[in-house]
Amino acid sequence: MNNVPVAYETDFYAWLMHNADLLRQGKLAEIDLLNVAEELESMGRSQQNELISRLGVLLAHLLKWQYQANLSSRSWNSTIVEQRLRVTRLLKTSPSLKHRLAERIAEAYTEAVKIAGAETNLPKQTFPETCPYSFEQILDEDFYPSAT
Repeated sequence: MNNVPVAYETDFYAWLMHNADLLRQGKLAEIDLLNVAEELESMGRSQQNELISRLGVLLAHLLKWQYQANLSSRSWNSTIVEQRLRVTRLLKTSPSLKHRLAERIAEAYTEAVKIAGAETNLPKQTFPETCPYSFEQILDEDFYPSAT
């Protein structure tokens, strides 16, 4: 890549490649530090948001499994398996996401109740106020909640 500065606002990809090249060359004084820092923080937020989103989908399907057991399907099972795998992989590649995990599960659970309610037509009050599953249960490939 050439060393011609590229504006962050006009060509994001070229800006990324230019700043990565500057880093590799050790030209730290030429790096767009403020925007690089902002992008790094944004990447961290994206990982956190992905964790919460995947946990939300997983928890919604566990709730559906528990509260509409008579309607459970291979599709629900497949979603549970897939989200468990993806959450596990995300936590393996970014273990620091486990920091404040209880808060992230609580946030994901709030989303899960909304999703499960919308997909089952059950009233929100049907589901427990707080997540009824431990983190270990959430990721345990053999755990499926008993019907309520």
